Amino acid sequence: MHRDALFEELRRVEGDVVEGERQLAEQEALFIVQKRKGDDTSRSRAALRSLREAQQQRQAERHRLLALLQP
Repeated sequence: MHRDALFEELRRVEGDVVEGERQLAEQEALFIVQKRKGDDTSRSRAALRSLREAQQQRQAERHRLLALLQP
């Protein structure tokens, strides 16, 4: 892959990582509120698990691209 294309893909993935962190923070806050209120947290817990898995994939992709850009 051409270096410019790698940098462009890395910029996109970096944006996805940042957005993923925002979503995780929101979901974690919701989970905490539900837990404190004594509400059922099973859906929030499942959503958090899913978001964490997706975030790990985005971070792995970022690392892969960074490795490809190493001289």
